[in-house]
Amino acid sequence: MRKPVIGIAPDFNPGGDRDGGEGEATVFIRNRYVAAIAAAGGIPVILPIFSGRALGAALLDTLDGLLLTGSGPDIDPRRYGERKRFKFKVMSRERTESEFALVAEARKRDLPVLGICGGMQLMNVALGGTLVQDIGGQVAGALPHRMKGPATGTCHPVAVARRSRLHDVLGRGSVQVNSSHHQAVKAVPRGLAVSAVAPDGVIEALEDRSRRFFIGVQWHPEYLYPRHRVHRALFEALVKAARATRRRPA
Repeated sequence: MRKPVIGIAPDFNPGGDRDGGEGEATVFIRNRYVAAIAAAGGIPVILPIFSGRALGAALLDTLDGLLLTGSGPDIDPRRYGERKRFKFKVMSRERTESEFALVAEARKRDLPVLGICGGMQLMNVALGGTLVQDIGGQVAGALPHRMKGPATGTCHPVAVARRSRLHDVLGRGSVQVNSSHHQAVKAVPRGLAVSAVAPDGVIEALEDRSRRFFIGVQWHPEYLYPRHRVHRALFEALVKAARATRRRPA
């Protein structure tokens, strides 16, 4: 039986004047995401940046699941109806529109989706939610969510909602995670539910319980899965859901 194919949404540098030089547009991604999908039994495929819903639909025709990665700049606050209040790099229009289209089409098809860090934030905004633009400047008493040590270690616990899909995947009500973000989910749109929080109240996971597998986590399991079974379970659950929901013949 053919292994399920998991599309991985990459980071994107638009090149030209927008990157401060004459470089050409570049698609790139850390190989940790690729290795995590392969280790979980899936076939990882790095996706292009595209424009147009028709091409997005055609791409998803070839996939059994989708991974939204957590690398790169932040979503433009105008996408969720706010002005930019802090200094940070903004995600390119091309990547934003490409990933919004992927989320919309994947939900339409009930295709399994896992979002990591910025990928979870994009899932939230794509469905109508908002973000905390800067945790340090907007969340009183917040933990340091940009850890100083290597991301292969952990820095704080998260509490996992007991009746959540995430709890079913991880098999526990608390898990130690790494942390490398300065933004976070603020308003959660209708259709999504919070499934994990940090001790300071920062939202650490979201899910859509009306879909077979639509989960986002704020931490980076791609750094932790080789040594921690609980984090490997996220990738294994995505691949398992992709295998179970595959519509095409092997």
